[in-house]
Amino acid sequence: MGRSTETFNKKEREKKKLRKQQDKREKAEERKANAVKGGDLDDMMAYVDENGDITSTPQVPGKRKQVSLENIQIGIARQEDIPVEVVRNGKVAFFNDSKGYGFIKDQLTQESIFVHINGILEQIKENDKVTFEIEQGAKGPNAVKVKKA
Repeated sequence: MGRSTETFNKKEREKKKLRKQQDKREKAEERKANAVKGGDLDDMMAYVDENGDITSTPQVPGKRKQVSLENIQIGIARQEDIPVEVVRNGKVAFFNDSKGYGFIKDQLTQESIFVHINGILEQIKENDKVTFEIEQGAKGPNAVKVKKA
């Protein structure tokens, strides 16, 4: 005779599945029984008070603040032009003469700025203090007019 294909684990999984389905049906029936149909419109309304907070009570007409359209700002305010220092100081962090490029660490912002040999006015090497100007290149800021300080 052949052995039954129903193992203990299969039976337990089936029982668990059936129990879950039964619980789901019971919860659905309970929700249907306790459902409140067609609530009052006043219960669904929300109001904004004089401080801009959402409340369930209507606002008293005397407490309203008058706001002119000119005072409403959408987005962010324009940023004033900040004068940028044209000539900067820094220190050569790395420079490779054979490849013709390197990096200068800006004293003010502490960021590394790329420098190409075409942007150098005097011969420089690592750890030299230099002055330079920044130009926006294709891949980011580039140091130009680099000379020793």
